[in-house]
Amino acid sequence: MRAPPDGYTLLIITSVNTINATLYDNLGFDLLDDIAPVASVGRGPGVMEVNPAFPAKSVPEFIAYAKANPGKINMATAGSGSMLDVYGEMFMMMAGVEMLRVPYRGAPPAINDLMGGQVQVVFDTFAASIALVRAGKLRALAVTTAMRSPALPGVPSLSEFLPGYDAGNWEGFGAPKNTPADIVEKLNKEINAALVDPIMQARFADFGHTAFATSPAGFGAFIAEEKQKWGKVVRAANIKPD
Repeated sequence: MRAPPDGYTLLIITSVNTINATLYDNLGFDLLDDIAPVASVGRGPGVMEVNPAFPAKSVPEFIAYAKANPGKINMATAGSGSMLDVYGEMFMMMAGVEMLRVPYRGAPPAINDLMGGQVQVVFDTFAASIALVRAGKLRALAVTTAMRSPALPGVPSLSEFLPGYDAGNWEGFGAPKNTPADIVEKLNKEINAALVDPIMQARFADFGHTAFATSPAGFGAFIAEEKQKWGKVVRAANIKPD
C-alpha cells in the first residue's frame, strides 16, 4: 500500500483477504480503497468431505443426518475465519443445520483427525484434498463452487442441493491505489496473455484450478462482491479471529 505506485510492487490478493476485511476490526487499510485491482489469475473449488465410514453418502443424506442429530457433527476448520470455516458456516446457514466448529491450527491436523474419525466433516481446499479423495481416504460429497469441477466430474456441486451456494478460493494481483492506469492495463494484458498458455492451464488443472481472466474493473467488481458475501457470513455467524 505504501510502495511507489510504479507497477514494480504488487500484492497477491486471495479470497482470504475478502474474509479478513470483516473478520478484523482494524487492518490498517481498506482492500477496496487502498489497493488497485490489476488482474485475477485463477480460482478453484473447495470440497465438502467426510470420512468414508460416515453414514451419509450424499449431501441430502448429510443434511438429513445433521437435522436428526443437531450439534453432534464436528466440523473441523483451519481456524476461526479461515476459508474452511466460512465455507462450513455458509453451508449451515443455507442448509439450516447445526454443527460444532472445531478450529485447528491449519488444515493438515484437521484432515488428519477427519481421516482418524475424530471429526466428521471438513470443507477443505481442492488442491489439498484431491489426492486423498482419489485414493479413497476421504469421501467428497460435493464441491463448493456453483459448477462441478472437471477434475472430479462425478462429484456434484453444493448449488445442486442449495441453490445460490458458491464458494471458492481464488487469487489475483493488486497494486498501490495511485498506480497509473496505463501501467495497470499493461500488467493486466500480460497476465491475461499468460493465462491462455496451455502449460499454464495444465498446471492449474493439476490442482483443480482454472484460469480466471478479467479486466482491472472486472476484478475490482469481483473483489467487492466477495467482500460483501463473506462479510454477511462473518457477521451472521459472529465469527471472531483466534
